Amino acid sequence: MKNLAKVIDHTELKANSGKEKIRKLCDEAKKYGFVSVCVNPFYVKYASEQLQNSNVIVCSVVGFPLGMNTAAIKAAEAKKAVAEGASEIDMVINVGAMTDGNYDCVSNEIRQVVLASKPAKVKVILETCYLTDAEIVKACQLAVEAGVHFVKTSTGFGSGGATEHHIKLMRKTVGENIGVKASGGVRTQTDAKKMIAAGASRIGASSSIKIVEG
Repeated sequence: MKNLAKVIDHTELKANSGKEKIRKLCDEAKKYGFVSVCVNPFYVKYASEQLQNSNVIVCSVVGFPLGMNTAAIKAAEAKKAVAEGASEIDMVINVGAMTDGNYDCVSNEIRQVVLASKPAKVKVILETCYLTDAEIVKACQLAVEAGVHFVKTSTGFGSGGATEHHIKLMRKTVGENIGVKASGGVRTQTDAKKMIAAGASRIGASSSIKIVEG
């Protein structure tokens, strides 16, 4: 399932993820041909060193997992991660601001992170389990207007993960030119294939090897 590996962000974001786990993550990513490793900001530099002379890129998270940092902090976090070797940034929106209808806040923070992350690509994590369909549509629209490259369902730390319904809704909203990442609860090859059929162009998973080996 080499083609499936090429759409997977091989992920290790737990609080107790030590250096050995990150080294193993990078070795696995090289072996299986995953598109990236997704790590916390603290390990971006180390992961970049481990992945030198490979085709695997480093993805890092910003405002993770709650999304409740200020826009300036998220932008600074993104800028540092890119400087240390991250090629993609997965930022969590301020979900509380989104549910409050404070769209200017959400739009502003996304724009700041997109600007701070250049030339890296930005994925915006909506944490869909906490949003209504209408809020998911609006958040996707704000993200696209702010110049993002992907919209993403979940952190994997919320009350729920990716669903086919949410992926279809996100894909319908953003169109074909923006990526859609399914993350959270995607643990099997069947799960991954369902998400791709629903419109996902990237999968975020810690069960990546199980997914590609079926």
